[in-house]
Amino acid sequence: MKKFLIIQTAFIGDVILATPLIEKLHEFYPEAQIDFLLRKGNEELFRNHPYLNKILIWDKNKNKNKNLLKLLRDIRENNYDVAINLQRFFSTGFLTAFSKAKEKVGFDKNPLSFLFTKKIRHTLINDNNNPHETVRNLSLISHLTDNIFVKPKLYPTQKDYEVVKPYITNPYICITPASVWFTKQFPINKWLSFFNTIDFKINIILSGGKADIALANEIKTKCDNSKISIINLCGKLSLLQSAVLMQYAKMNFVNDSAPLHLCSAVNAPTTAIFCATLPSFGFGPLADKSYVVQIEEHLDCRPCNNHGKSKCPEKHFYCAQKIDVNILLNILKKSFNFH
Repeated sequence: MKKFLIIQTAFIGDVILATPLIEKLHEFYPEAQIDFLLRKGNEELFRNHPYLNKILIWDKNKNKNKNLLKLLRDIRENNYDVAINLQRFFSTGFLTAFSKAKEKVGFDKNPLSFLFTKKIRHTLINDNNNPHETVRNLSLISHLTDNIFVKPKLYPTQKDYEVVKPYITNPYICITPASVWFTKQFPINKWLSFFNTIDFKINIILSGGKADIALANEIKTKCDNSKISIINLCGKLSLLQSAVLMQYAKMNFVNDSAPLHLCSAVNAPTTAIFCATLPSFGFGPLADKSYVVQIEEHLDCRPCNNHGKSKCPEKHFYCAQKIDVNILLNILKKSFNFH
């Protein structure tokens, strides 16, 4: 029986975009033991996952280096056949290089890739020729499987569906207004402008984590369109429950952030709003029904960064402020078959 270890200790969206490797490895090695190493806090994504044997957790917030060394001991004791590192940072390169795995696979941009048995070129350039991140990730195991594309996939439990059931009895759209990075986040005034263009009765559910409660409350309070009914569920649902909520929505409006990839993982209808970043970086939506919304004019300052910034370097935030909210309205009407 083969034993695989997948390593991705970055943020929620990155972990979701690693799930195609689980699907592909299980398809080709159905009897294999597949383990996944992630950062503490992301483990709920894989609760009761049918194809994973074990979750290894790295607590980065407390005794980070001590926990890293303990992880290395645990990894070495497992005697993996293949360790697959999706990250390009020293710490995970260290775990991979000294894992004792028979085969150590990772991207060439990892500073310790010279110690891997196989390294794959990682391409992220500022043009339209980038593959999707899931394609880049799958390239790490193509020599073990094949080159056929597989979408991200998560497995909400029956309990997750039961928790969300009261909220999905009537048609609704789901909006996840927040992002960790300011320049990835569609601004409050733009959300409110969008809401004020809606001329039919609609239920809107605002979703996100506990840190997003205040933002969602502000949007709800400032919205004065009597046709709109708003429920704020930020901080009330787990990640998998949020995925269920998105799955049954008429449309999900999201930033270039983790909720976009949650939508992809359950094939939920998606409208992804890109402000400072570009969909061509390879992080766009993968749902069957999906749209990308971004500024239509060229800005020399866009993108200002591959991952977003805490503030607009030019202080005007045109990449978000100049997005036409009527585009969002037209997508919304299509979703409800209004023409």
